[in-house]
Order: sequence, then structure tokens, then C-alpha cells
Amino acid sequence: MKSALGLWIGWFAILLAVVGFFYPTYWLSGTAIVFGLICFASPQKVLAWSAIVLGVMAFLYPFFS
Repeated sequence: MKSALGLWIGWFAILLAVVGFFYPTYWLSGTAIVFGLICFASPQKVLAWSAIVLGVMAFLYPFFS
């Protein structure tokens, strides 16, 4: 995967995870986790990890609030 495509996928996954805190949590955070895993195919590892961690946090947020 090209570096630029991984960059866009990583930022899109982070955006989905952040929006997942406010809107349908399970769908958006699950999608962010999947896009974060797809982003691992690119050299953008920090974006991939960030998207996965934020996606998991958004997924678990309703259980603790």
C-alpha cells in the first residue's frame, strides 16, 4: 500500500473513532478499528495504533458512563 493512501486511511479511522464518542458508538468505533488494522499495511504505524486505541476507547465508553 502506498504511504499516501495509508495516511488517508489512518486519519479517516481516527476521525471515525472520535465521532464514535458522540454518535452510534458501536458502528463507528468498530469501523475505526477495522480501518486501523487496514492501515497497518502501510508505513503509517502510529496512525494505525492511534485509530485502534481510540476505536477501542470509543467502543468501551458507553459501558463506563
